Amino acid sequence: MILNIHHIAIICSNYTRSKAFYLDVLGCEVIRETYRQERCSYKLDLRVGDHGYIELFSFPNPPKRLSFPEACGLRHIAFAVADIDAAHSEIQKKGVEVEAIRYDELADKHFFFFQDPDGLPIELYAV
Repeated sequence: MILNIHHIAIICSNYTRSKAFYLDVLGCEVIRETYRQERCSYKLDLRVGDHGYIELFSFPNPPKRLSFPEACGLRHIAFAVADIDAAHSEIQKKGVEVEAIRYDELADKHFFFFQDPDGLPIELYAV
């Protein structure tokens, strides 16, 4: 029934800061940026790889939500990378605090975590 993941929707607290993070740090590409006057809200569609995209929303005064990886609900988002060491180094060079690279014994793959400007856990995973 399900073919693949279509998109991930993220509500940010500071649109300018989050837009810069997803463009400059993660290297996403802008598909479309829309300001919705009636909602005082931006909606930014960002291309992720060949098939998926992120919808980045801004709203006035969005409520806070816990985003600890072990909290009930969405645990984290993960993106595939070809070279985990290069990705780890590149993210660090851009001033983002990253965790050490870990090893997934079940999949025999390496990965690491960091956070977006609002604390959303992001994983980069070697494929």
